[in-house]
Amino acid sequence: MSQQTILFDKHVQYGAKIVDFAGWQMPINYGSQMEEHKQVRTDAGMFDVSHMVVLDLEGDKVVDFLKYLLANDVSKVTSASGKALYSCMLNERGGVIDDLIVYYQNDQWFRMVVNAATREKDIAWISKQAETYAVTVKEGTTLAMIAVQGPNAIEKALSVMSDECKQVAGELKRFVGQPCGEWFIGRTGYTGEDGFEIMLPETEAAAFWDKLAAAGVKPIGLGARDTLRLEAGMNLYGTDMDENISPLQAGLGWTIAMADDRDFIGREALAAEKAAGPVMKLVGLVLQGKGVLRGHQKIVADGIGEGEITSGTFSPSMGVAIAMARVPVQVSDRVQVDMRGKLIDAKVVKLPFVREGKICVEA
Repeated sequence: MSQQTILFDKHVQYGAKIVDFAGWQMPINYGSQMEEHKQVRTDAGMFDVSHMVVLDLEGDKVVDFLKYLLANDVSKVTSASGKALYSCMLNERGGVIDDLIVYYQNDQWFRMVVNAATREKDIAWISKQAETYAVTVKEGTTLAMIAVQGPNAIEKALSVMSDECKQVAGELKRFVGQPCGEWFIGRTGYTGEDGFEIMLPETEAAAFWDKLAAAGVKPIGLGARDTLRLEAGMNLYGTDMDENISPLQAGLGWTIAMADDRDFIGREALAAEKAAGPVMKLVGLVLQGKGVLRGHQKIVADGIGEGEITSGTFSPSMGVAIAMARVPVQVSDRVQVDMRGKLIDAKVVKLPFVREGKICVEA
């Protein structure tokens, strides 16, 4: 049985088309996915991401625990309260259990946001590992989460916040999150645009949604969220990576901190993979002919080998088909995509495709 977020009735009220996503009834769009995409790139849009999982990790050894649990090193963010860190959580084989964000609050408390589709296995895994460190893991089950994204997102969101939260949010630097009473505001996102991800009591979510709408922040569905994140070169768990794919093969080598001798889950496997040399890598593709790129289409690199598209779409910002694909490491600038038995040329590019409204690659 699919679950509903506290904002489900608002989605219906605003004319959303509802679909099942990771066991949740969520809006895919409110009319035109293309217009919603452009709304975020040029102005401001809001997303209901209340299905995401908010965890508070607390204990005297929580810093040591997260240094062991995550491939990235939380020591990078413990210099100032609120700093956020993006990381993968790995299994012993170096595969990605999930990708997540942690916000450092103090040496006894971090706030973590993980994916809805991996909720049960994430909580089980984290809780098991936390036992040795006497760290408590508490889920924020009464919190809603609204992401406000776009070049005008901050200005419009601030206009409808309380004076207290307006002051807190207005002072946030990028990739920083701070509490404001029962609210928690992070200057983070999943679109390649600036904005906030706001955690707030469920009892206040519907009213805040309406206030944002009245300020000109339009509701955006999962469809546009996916094209936005793909243009921004951001991985989707379960699509671009999973428990059998390492960060090195998912374009996330930059999230691995191995410079010192810190022991973390999956380190030994990653060290072996690095020593042997990764066989595959994640790249961006821009189709050179007609068609739309889709996940699982085969990539042919003449004389080198084969790969596969992990995520593909038509880019509303660029007006062409784009994709992320896992290909042999020897691939350089050109490949071909098998589209129903016909090989179509594609240009290999460095991610991202689009960031903050600007096209970053040549079609």
